[in-house]
Amino acid sequence: MVAIIEKRDLRDFDWLTTLLAIAIAAFGVWQIHNALPNESYWSKQIVGIGIALFAFFVIVFSDYRRIIDLAPFFYGFGLLLLALVLTPLGVEVNGQQAWVKLPVIGQFQPSEFAKIPTVLMLARYFGQKKGGALTIRETLVGVAILAGPVGLIMLEPDAGQAITYFPLLAAVLFLSGIKVRYVIGGLVLAAIMIPTAYYVGVQTGVIKRYQQERINAILDPESVDPRGYGYHTVQSVITVGKGGIAGIQGDSQTSQSVLKFLPEPQTDFIFAVTAENTGFVGCISLLLAYALLLSRMIAGAREANERPAMLVIMSIATALAFQIFMNMGMALGVLPVIGVPLPLMSAGLSALLTTFCAIGFVISIRMRRFVN
Repeated sequence: MVAIIEKRDLRDFDWLTTLLAIAIAAFGVWQIHNALPNESYWSKQIVGIGIALFAFFVIVFSDYRRIIDLAPFFYGFGLLLLALVLTPLGVEVNGQQAWVKLPVIGQFQPSEFAKIPTVLMLARYFGQKKGGALTIRETLVGVAILAGPVGLIMLEPDAGQAITYFPLLAAVLFLSGIKVRYVIGGLVLAAIMIPTAYYVGVQTGVIKRYQQERINAILDPESVDPRGYGYHTVQSVITVGKGGIAGIQGDSQTSQSVLKFLPEPQTDFIFAVTAENTGFVGCISLLLAYALLLSRMIAGAREANERPAMLVIMSIATALAFQIFMNMGMALGVLPVIGVPLPLMSAGLSALLTTFCAIGFVISIRMRRFVN
């Protein structure tokens, strides 16, 4: 599956996209160190970047077409990993059994890894379509492909991870020509089902009290106890505000994260840490880096010489954009805290490895855009 590296491969290699991803990840290491300088998260993240880059280059110099052909196998393997979470091999952290611990490999989060097989499976199925609008059957097959991993993730339960899967399907359906009436019908159904599901979830206890309060912290911030369930949101907004224009400039004595006021600063609220330490200037610079990275991906999708390849890239770009939006919205207090990591920035090997592998597919496709 891994091709011999030729001069043509190095000539067509997308150095800018690669350097952008590495630069954002390195910037993330700095912010993780700023968040918790006396703990080992930042040094583990450096090791994680090394592992992720190895996987990245393996995928880059592999023929993505063969991998897409094997999508059903990878998809089934992804579902198996998600099912293992619900067995005694699953590890519970913060009330969620979302991790698996295996001998030698150690602890990892299957819901992150399963995103790539899901992308490949969707691209393989919808990439076979020659033209015309999607039929209801084709749309339902796409929903069924997504329902497999999402259903298993909701059993953990991990609503934050489950939500990040929906942009994958949305991008593929949109680019495959879904009919407008299906979109309108879906929106109407969602407008009915989401409030109904929330009400039923509250009444049955499926939606926990802390989850309700996190939503209330956004809808009615004045009524939420800032020392209780609204604590995460309040502290994050305070942390962002402290950064000002240029940040606190290394003054750890006044840092919200170093003083342990900001919960999970190395993962969920790494953007708040970035705002505190680098201010408005640093946040805008990070946003521009993300924008350039995503624009490079979209350019790669335009240049792709076949439909499945284009769908893979656009699904990945849409998912990354959605995660960036969700994480920053959480940090700024405009979205509920649901544990969505900031791509390439948040601490954690599973998310970091998955993101670099996804970018590896983008570059692999772009390198082979002139190959029939």
